[in-house]
Amino acid sequence: MSEFPLTGISSVAMHTGGHNNAESSHLTPIYATSTFVFDTAEQGMERFASLDKEKIYSRWGNPSFKAAEETIAALEAFGLQDGDGNPLRLKALLHASGQAAMTTMFMSNLQSGDMILSHFSLYGGTYELLHKVLAQSGIETVIIDMRDLNLVEETLKQNPRIKLVHIETPANPTIQCVDIEEVTKLAKQRDMLVTVDNTFATPYLQQPFKYGVDFVFHSTTKFLNGHGTAIGGVLIGKDIELMKTKVWKWFALLGGNANPFDAFLLSTGMKTLELRMDRHCENAMQVANFLEQHSAVGHVNYTGLKDHPDYAVSAKQMKHPGALMSFELKGGLEAGKQFINKLQMCVRAVSLGTVDTLISHPASMTHFSVPREERIKFGITDGLIRLSVGIENVGDILNDFEQALKI
Repeated sequence: MSEFPLTGISSVAMHTGGHNNAESSHLTPIYATSTFVFDTAEQGMERFASLDKEKIYSRWGNPSFKAAEETIAALEAFGLQDGDGNPLRLKALLHASGQAAMTTMFMSNLQSGDMILSHFSLYGGTYELLHKVLAQSGIETVIIDMRDLNLVEETLKQNPRIKLVHIETPANPTIQCVDIEEVTKLAKQRDMLVTVDNTFATPYLQQPFKYGVDFVFHSTTKFLNGHGTAIGGVLIGKDIELMKTKVWKWFALLGGNANPFDAFLLSTGMKTLELRMDRHCENAMQVANFLEQHSAVGHVNYTGLKDHPDYAVSAKQMKHPGALMSFELKGGLEAGKQFINKLQMCVRAVSLGTVDTLISHPASMTHFSVPREERIKFGITDGLIRLSVGIENVGDILNDFEQALKI
């Protein structure tokens, strides 16, 4: 990255990663190679001895990965300082999926007998990873409503084996927000690690490292890529040496590395992150207001609405409430199915963060594997609809919703 001081996040997204490319390429090439050659034995020895291993073997690293990693780390650190008042430096590791990045995050920091504390509204894949995969490794998970700070403090006090506190905010799909700053303060009083899933917010809307967390995780498949063209995940940490040693070792041995083409697509997508997010957010606010006032809608979960219980927390730690919301139709499951089936422009699909508007039904899709009693307790009811608002002309989104909501 140039030493020239960049003052805007779009400039950071465009001009951070991927310099010094082969053959003077403007953009980082797709380094479609499994391995890299050494000019001499000494050069090979130097690369293996180095903590930066992007030119040895592509399961370990790759210049295409590095370009995306540098950009994401710069976005999460933008405008932040470390404890000495210097610009914050972070290290990112690009993975094949969000689940792969999350697995590296947990497995490199926990061992059998440790416990995790997390919020009760989680992405279905996270829930299963915690309760099925990590549980078999002897790592237990405690699930509570982490918006209740007194409950967080009491739970940490009663469970000394908790080593890591994992926050997903905004949470999927209820859009609940956990106070990163206050939860981190409580965790750090007991020397616990704090990890944050920042997928829904992106570093443009929320920067968890500002509050002293240890790791930030993203499914890059979503807003960072922005176009639904590639699966990916990234783990970012502030302990550079740890990221290059122990965390990298788990990353390499678990085999969850990205691939050069998907990394290229991610780097390309991030160049328009700010422009896309501004439009996503502007549209989402208008859609939320429309839904809140519609007679067929029972309630809307969107922290930009002042009657949402997490409105203040969202306003405190996010630049804007974002593009995700969920809502319940008064007619329940059948009304939800009819609404989804009648859509003409908006897209029926899981995932989120693409340029087009995506609609899904969590109970039968993303959270199908979560037991029903658990779903209901978490606020994921049978009739809940999740909405990722795209960047189409907002009038067309509203017109499609209007016709689909007619009885």
